[in-house]
Amino acid sequence: MTTPIKVTLRPGKEIPILRFHPWVFSGAIAHTDGRPEDGDIAEVFDKRGNLLGVGHFHIGSIAVRLLSFGPANLESTTFWIEKLQNALNVRKLKDFSSAFRLVHGEGDGLSGLIVDVYEHTAVIQCHSIGMHRQRELIAAALQQVLSNKLTVVYDKSAESLPPKYAEAQQNSYLWSASADPELSAIIEENGSKFRVDWVTGQKTGFFLDQRDNRLLLSEFAVGKTVLNAFCYTGGFSCLALKAGASLVHSVDVSPKAIALCNENVALNAPFRGEHEGFADDVLKFLKSTERDYEVMIIDPPAYAKSIEKRHNAVQGYKRLNAEAMRRVAPGGVLFTFSCSQVVDRELFYHTVAAAAMEVGRPVRVLHHLSQSADHPVSMFHPEGAYLKGLVLCVG
Repeated sequence: MTTPIKVTLRPGKEIPILRFHPWVFSGAIAHTDGRPEDGDIAEVFDKRGNLLGVGHFHIGSIAVRLLSFGPANLESTTFWIEKLQNALNVRKLKDFSSAFRLVHGEGDGLSGLIVDVYEHTAVIQCHSIGMHRQRELIAAALQQVLSNKLTVVYDKSAESLPPKYAEAQQNSYLWSASADPELSAIIEENGSKFRVDWVTGQKTGFFLDQRDNRLLLSEFAVGKTVLNAFCYTGGFSCLALKAGASLVHSVDVSPKAIALCNENVALNAPFRGEHEGFADDVLKFLKSTERDYEVMIIDPPAYAKSIEKRHNAVQGYKRLNAEAMRRVAPGGVLFTFSCSQVVDRELFYHTVAAAAMEVGRPVRVLHHLSQSADHPVSMFHPEGAYLKGLVLCVG
């Protein structure tokens, strides 16, 4: 068993931890024993020597990501089984069909870890070195918790780990029940089917966080012309077509994404309406098209992943939403989203409002949207509420 490093906090800096916030910032640390390295297991103490929690150490602003508020053995399979079983119990509160997020980082007390389940495959994505070093333990625990449902555990962490460490890492199968593991699976969501490719797809292969919002879209799409911008695998497109949209245009700058979108549309065909995919830059498409759409979805990737880039991100969201509003038919509906964690809900709202003022059209808010329930947010870690969305009626 590895001996954890000891991290002692400055006076008063234990208060956030006592309130169950899982991040220990570097400025809160009085001293550490020895020379800790990225990924070391760390025990965190207050100035009186009381143990506050155990987690993974990292050199940087967030110095320790706590996985336990109290003593814990992070090298024990039992620890991981208990954590994963608790996460699974939460998912059992609601039927998520054949695909769901089993672990959502801090929302499940496992800062730095994502686990998505697609049929019989669990895809792990680690965002910290410490978590990645324990991936074999996590894979073993997944086999216990998901038992006979699971046939594959795949590690898709290379793209999400710190760059220097990631150079020596490769995505790989951690476990498979057969010598020839599956490379993809077909899942079902709200009555539609989608092929998920966790090996070559973005993130873990599919964006599960928009499940509820895609279903809501289907209520607005009946008989309407729809634009799905930043469509990726066509989740919104398929739900709109299934609901009876007369026409759906799917736009993404990636030709591969358009190919995946077209494949999923074909998987769910036939539809009453028509579908066409465009491999194009969304802003360029919006400025050049002469069509006004009755329903539009704007779901871009994160424009900012740090506070330093927040201003530029806000300007980007404003330009994008202004162009979108210009192309919404009078009385039409705009679904607009931001998944940038550093752009909070209030800032996003005001940014979209500024876009509406620039365009000079009356806009009413119909819905405030967020991530689906299998992406839970700890009340003590509000930063986990990363997905913001608005449904707007554009006059």
